[in-house]
Amino acid sequence: MGGLMNGLVNGLTRTMVIWVPDWPVAAAAVATGRSPDEPIAVLEKGKVLATSATARAEGVRRGQRARDAQSRCPELVVLKYDPVIDARAFDPVISCLEAITPGVQVIRPGMCALKARGPARFYGSEEAAAGKLLDRLETYDVHGSRIGIADGPFAAEQAARVSSARTRVHVVPPDGSPEFLAPLSVDVLEQPALTDLLRRLGLRSLGAFAQLPRTEVLTRFGPDGAFAHRLARGYDDRPVTGREIPPELTRTLDFEPSVDRVDQVAFAVRAVADELIARLTELGLVCTTLRVEVGTESGRIHEREWLHPRWFTAADVVDRVRWQLQGSGTATSELTSPVVRVRLVPDQADPVGAHVDGLWGGGPDERIHRALSRVQSMLGHGAVVSVVIGGGRGFAERQTLVPWGDPAVPARPPDQPWPGSITGSIGTAKRWPALAPTMVFPEPIPAKVFASDGTQVSVSARGELSGVPTAFTLLPARGPGVQVADSNKIHPITAWAGPWLTAERWWDPSTESRQARFQFQTADTRAWLFTLCRTTWHAQATYD
Repeated sequence: MGGLMNGLVNGLTRTMVIWVPDWPVAAAAVATGRSPDEPIAVLEKGKVLATSATARAEGVRRGQRARDAQSRCPELVVLKYDPVIDARAFDPVISCLEAITPGVQVIRPGMCALKARGPARFYGSEEAAAGKLLDRLETYDVHGSRIGIADGPFAAEQAARVSSARTRVHVVPPDGSPEFLAPLSVDVLEQPALTDLLRRLGLRSLGAFAQLPRTEVLTRFGPDGAFAHRLARGYDDRPVTGREIPPELTRTLDFEPSVDRVDQVAFAVRAVADELIARLTELGLVCTTLRVEVGTESGRIHEREWLHPRWFTAADVVDRVRWQLQGSGTATSELTSPVVRVRLVPDQADPVGAHVDGLWGGGPDERIHRALSRVQSMLGHGAVVSVVIGGGRGFAERQTLVPWGDPAVPARPPDQPWPGSITGSIGTAKRWPALAPTMVFPEPIPAKVFASDGTQVSVSARGELSGVPTAFTLLPARGPGVQVADSNKIHPITAWAGPWLTAERWWDPSTESRQARFQFQTADTRAWLFTLCRTTWHAQATYD
């Protein structure tokens, strides 16, 4: 008890940090049906974010590029990091801990913190409380968790990280955080710019950094450096704020015996849907994103997220369940496998005031959304798509086809610089107007461009033309069922601009592209975008 009081007297809160090592690997492995014991690497932005223990034994390390990691471990399974899956998989773990102690604060998926005083008083000591939490996680099949206890969240996190598989709980005595942190590397501050500067100044440990005068640190390194200096000194007065436990909105319907008809499932779901919507109404919420999970007797779980232009009613929920079942079966009334469970999860519930109609209405037409969702349920999730414009250098590259109802997120961020992009290079050259194509060909159309003497036009590495473009012809597209209008017809060129030379992704031999871009105008007032890659011409888009 005296140690607990010391922790309160010095202004710092005794904090307990629970850490699950390699959590991104565990979450990604479960989502893809793999075992975390396999050699797995989770990638973010082309670099290794986390690895399994088996992959680390083969030399795979965090920060490596995918190619380097695979060269060290040819059997390596590479998975893409998905923060949504990461957070969603960790949410049940938090609920598991909250069942025995309230006030759990999520630091990041795989790591959480709570005040140590309450559990320590209830279970008799900090070590006993930590052991109880570890036992709870083991029963929930979360293995290998570790706990650090110290004054403040920062020191407690470092204590959890220095623990081992044999000693899974590391307790720093009250007022002992400065001595514990002193030998640690400055890299644990997770401020790359600051730590790089400290290393160049010869300050490689937290203890050396902590010995600097506070006023000089603030003057030299600014507020961020002053905050890091306080952490290095072991003075972390950030409070531990437990998350507000959301109301339980998930509804589950079990069938015993199993049901093999869509209409029977839809009829039974109606009561659960009414209960869900009534509960949301009591809380002043509306559901705009609903996840429907259908468990079948074969063991498969058919999962689908449904979006609504406004909010779901009970009838809308029943319709989505019916459509999802019809889309997974072979007929409109029979299922391929009997249903044993239906689970309704409101993935996004917003205050009702955020979705009220404006003075003049607005928003998408609900009838259109309902019709397209119905077609999508019959033809498949990716059968109905909409185009989202993102980043890239060519028009076809900038298009992202997003299934109807999914968030309209482009594959490439449009805000970052795209050197050599068409709009940036061609749209501003020689005062040509900004490009707004009326048609972008899904597949570039092969073509031939002729000079006045009938020879094909070519471009040298310096951008010099072998002749003035005077006409072009479109070649028949290859492939069954593919037709090109006006193929083999001569199109006289009345005006042209170019070439604009580009070298895209020159560092990657498998995707590099060196090409020249042209704009041609024909007698019918149409404008064309052409590209020349080595000796091959292609028509990319047209403008009316």
